[in-house]
Amino acid sequence: MQTPAGVEPDRIDLDDEQAAARWAKKLDATVEQLREAVQAVGDKAADVEMHLKGARSTTNSDRVKELGG
Repeated sequence: MQTPAGVEPDRIDLDDEQAAARWAKKLDATVEQLREAVQAVGDKAADVEMHLKGARSTTNSDRVKELGG
């Protein structure tokens, strides 16, 4: 994938609606969740991904309930 000049591939640019939508899809989040994550941890994709995963992590008891236990 060709990256436009001046754009870092591991940075999330929320000013670019198409890029934000692509990142949201890639990280399985809404654009709003992406926006909140970038506000919380900055625009590095790896940091945003960890923040989103952490926000959605489940506990073992949550998983047991999901399985009907």
